[in-house]
Amino acid sequence: MSPRTLTGSGESPGRIALADLYAPIATELADAERIFQEELASQFPFVQHLVDHCADFQGKRLRPALVLLSGQACGRLTPAHSVIAAVVEMIHTATLVHDDILDEAMVRRHAATVNAEWGNETAVLLGDYLFTHAFHLAASLESTRACRWIGHATNKVCEGEMQQVHHRGNLDLDEASYFTIVEGKTAELTAVSCRLGASYAGASEPRAEAMDRYGRELGIAFQIADDVLDLWGDERVTGKSLGTDLEKQKLTLPLIYLLQLASPADAAEIRRILEQGQAESRKQLQPLLESTGAIERAWQCAKHHVKQALESLDGLADSNARDILRILAQYVVKRSS
Repeated sequence: MSPRTLTGSGESPGRIALADLYAPIATELADAERIFQEELASQFPFVQHLVDHCADFQGKRLRPALVLLSGQACGRLTPAHSVIAAVVEMIHTATLVHDDILDEAMVRRHAATVNAEWGNETAVLLGDYLFTHAFHLAASLESTRACRWIGHATNKVCEGEMQQVHHRGNLDLDEASYFTIVEGKTAELTAVSCRLGASYAGASEPRAEAMDRYGRELGIAFQIADDVLDLWGDERVTGKSLGTDLEKQKLTLPLIYLLQLASPADAAEIRRILEQGQAESRKQLQPLLESTGAIERAWQCAKHHVKQALESLDGLADSNARDILRILAQYVVKRSS
């Protein structure tokens, strides 16, 4: 089934199977997964068991898909693209493993997190193992470009995470600070995935920059959607621990809007609830998130960033890959997991 068939059928982007969207890059995506497994293979059974366990966290495979689709949309895929796709997935998986430690999360994609099953020490070391293998693999390419760009992006990811930890409990966090954090911890990796895919396909610098913008806006929208789902989602559907932002007193965009839109009396009560740092507070906050329009405003903000992402694709030649990138952007604000 082609992307044009999907978009022409009237089917919601949120209901389209990602496997269908990834069909044009299925071979290269399979190569990336093989490289992922081969690079991380260990002679020690326990280490291999950990690697196999965290491979289950891959889920949407959004970042490797962005590398490959951006490459196809801008030119021709090369063997380097599958290597880069494996690298960005290793980096992403490492951040998930470390995030679960920071959030004390117990479930990820319907499975126990590494920290829940084997403890924080093992989870920290596994995350480090993934990071170091990612850079070892990136360094195997003839050009140092991927290694340099991914290194820069990973630094930004870590800065964003550290900023988020620093602002825990800060109930006066403003929108500008929130977006600075999100651009680092989430959008930087989606941006570099698209830039690398385009660049290694021979795209011009202006086109690579446009693909970087696409990935950045997509990443921002994706994180806003994640933040909404943390408050509004169903754990049975999302397959991960929800309410962790509340537990860790992270002020995400829906909560920033909630405090802005609530009456003074309600805002004082909301602050009291947030200061308790309990995941169960989701149920108390949901009626207020809906009645104030805070949840809808957050979704509208996510949709605005999707629109910005789509505009970054203007000028690309007509292709299946371009159509899929458009559908993926819309998928971000339609998903429930």
